[in-house]
Amino acid sequence: MTDFDKVAISSRIRFARNLSGFDFLVKKLSFEQIDYLTESISALLNASGDYTIMPLSSMPLSRCKSLLERHVISQELIDNKDISFVATNEDESLIFMIFEEDHIREQSVCQGFNLQEAYSNLLPMDEKICKSFSIAFDDEFGFLTASPSNLGNGMRASVMVFIPAIERSGRINELIEQASKFNLTFRGIYGEGSAGLGSIYQISNQGMFACSEEEIIDRVSDFFFNIFKEETSLRAKIFAENQDMIRDEVWRALAILENSYLLTEKEMIRLLSVVRFGHELGILNIKDINLFMKLYYHGASANLHEIRVFSQDKEENKIRSEYIAKRVKNLVDARR
Repeated sequence: MTDFDKVAISSRIRFARNLSGFDFLVKKLSFEQIDYLTESISALLNASGDYTIMPLSSMPLSRCKSLLERHVISQELIDNKDISFVATNEDESLIFMIFEEDHIREQSVCQGFNLQEAYSNLLPMDEKICKSFSIAFDDEFGFLTASPSNLGNGMRASVMVFIPAIERSGRINELIEQASKFNLTFRGIYGEGSAGLGSIYQISNQGMFACSEEEIIDRVSDFFFNIFKEETSLRAKIFAENQDMIRDEVWRALAILENSYLLTEKEMIRLLSVVRFGHELGILNIKDINLFMKLYYHGASANLHEIRVFSQDKEENKIRSEYIAKRVKNLVDARR
């Protein structure tokens, strides 16, 4: 784990691709076109690696929601559930969403701050897709996409960050304004339109039509570096000025997670983030930070239903409190 990973949770590269000769609005495609694209893209994925291909139409909505909570698929893909499907490799670091906003959305995800690795991991499959199909491309506008904001290279680079100190300082609105000046956007934990629950936000490019892929990665990276410096500096300052108050807040959060009778999803996210903040400040120790961060979505509603068999006499908030308490006790060491 690098120092950057104390702030960066994950890095993601996404490409938007469309096939020429087909309507870009996927809901306007004919049944014959949908069948052709589905069979052709599935065949290429099957020939290119060990991918699990999952049509959303064959999944219950709860399963779709669990994939959304894990950031594997988008709400737009669920909205097109009758025709869309998703393909992932074993560890879900490579994801292909078919019939989302565009015909193909390719994604690569790496833990921590690693945009360059995510980019490098996705390129081979993108090259195969571009060679295997007639991809909609214009010499002036670049890759043609359903949304004009994705014209050019069709790439979105994003970093998910954990910034409790910046949030506590009241600097979030200023960061949003700063980001917009660099054609970047600052969003909540579940992307566009979502709130920054648990001090978790996403930084990504928007537009940047004239920029190369490397320039986009550099722009997002530079903004992340500035956030990293500010967050780490503020953590030290806030803790130095409010040690007793922060220690008390962290221990109370841990006590609630380990002993509550009922636990809502939003409260769980908030308390997990307070405990992680305590870990970063050296108040307590999280043995495996990656397993700990998975609790954010394991305890979310749809994933919780998948993981646990719900008995009729227990409501969701009760099951969540039991599930989270057991795992937090195993993952967190006290340091009083």
